[in-house]
Amino acid sequence: MEKIVKLRGFYLFLGLAGGSFGSYLTLLLVNNGLDAGQVGILMATGTLIALCIQPMWGIISDRYNQTRLVLILSVAVPALLAVFYRSEYFLVLLLVFTISTIFSSTQAPIADSYAIAAAKKAGSTYGSIRLMLSLGAAVGSFGGGWYVSTFSVSTIWMPFLFFNLLAVVIALTLPKQAEENHMMSQSFSQGVKQLLGNRIFLAFLGGSFLVNQTMTAFGTYFVLAFQSVGGSTRYAGIALFIASVTNVPSMLYASKVIKKLGRERTLLLGAVIYVLRWGIQFAFPYPSVMIGVQVLHGLSFGFFYIAAVEYVSQITSSEMQATGQSIFNMVFSGFAGIMGNLLNGFLFKQGGVGAMNLSCMLSAIAGAVLLLYVARSSQRKLPLHLPSKGIGI
Repeated sequence: MEKIVKLRGFYLFLGLAGGSFGSYLTLLLVNNGLDAGQVGILMATGTLIALCIQPMWGIISDRYNQTRLVLILSVAVPALLAVFYRSEYFLVLLLVFTISTIFSSTQAPIADSYAIAAAKKAGSTYGSIRLMLSLGAAVGSFGGGWYVSTFSVSTIWMPFLFFNLLAVVIALTLPKQAEENHMMSQSFSQGVKQLLGNRIFLAFLGGSFLVNQTMTAFGTYFVLAFQSVGGSTRYAGIALFIASVTNVPSMLYASKVIKKLGRERTLLLGAVIYVLRWGIQFAFPYPSVMIGVQVLHGLSFGFFYIAAVEYVSQITSSEMQATGQSIFNMVFSGFAGIMGNLLNGFLFKQGGVGAMNLSCMLSAIAGAVLLLYVARSSQRKLPLHLPSKGIGI
């Protein structure tokens, strides 16, 4: 129980940091002279480089028994580099974003390895821990909007640094290694080959990719899109607060929904709500609608993410947990982030909010179709019970 309390605090401060900074990073970059297309290229390039390096973290974490150190670096390095986002030079911004993403990309797999293991040991749920990140993001997004409208967007790195340092302090008290589970004990290359040989898992990854690439339209471009239809930065903070805070009840009750519907149907439900939220924004591109529709964020992202993480944990054996979660994270956050930043940045620049929202709606529909196939094939199991053969790439 003590570890659960620590992890909830850790996730809370991560959420406060990310909500107060990440939601307004695009605004900061545009304020520095970049346009939406350049922002998309910068973020996609940085994410691609980080994605290629990500397997290295698993090797460092396990072979050298440094899980806690990797987690601390994943928080501390991006925080310390944030001050350099004030630069007006594209290459400097690209370098800073790339290095920050290289380190931050391992946050989710490592933190989730602690959270899943601690929840199982305490008889709790992963969602009850993960919801603190959303709660922090809600408060951080709202506070960030107030901060930017009251002070200068060029100093938004200050609260980001402060909250991340608090998260580092908590991380220092965690065990050196998440020993309760078997995360990251399987050969990465062997695990990838076996997992990607199953067409149901591939359909799940494809659906996750198509659904989550739309989230860059929210995470990266929402503030710009909101301003383009006449909204203010302060009200953008309110919209971001609503989006994040709705994740809290969704993630709290996700386990009950999953128990009733099953993980696969909960994934499909989340995808359908994605279609609805983007369809509404496409049909009614007004500031008031863009604020109100954020109540669907928790039902879409909250249900989808919790169900996806638990789905991967369910269909993979203990020896394959790290490999499964790593592949999911690379597709869900990595490849989807790259495609989403490039595509949505281009569409926003060329066709405005309408073109971007229409593309997101169509992408979510395609993702829902793949997840419908996964749901109908839910009785099939993945034969993932190979013995561990050490760390590899």
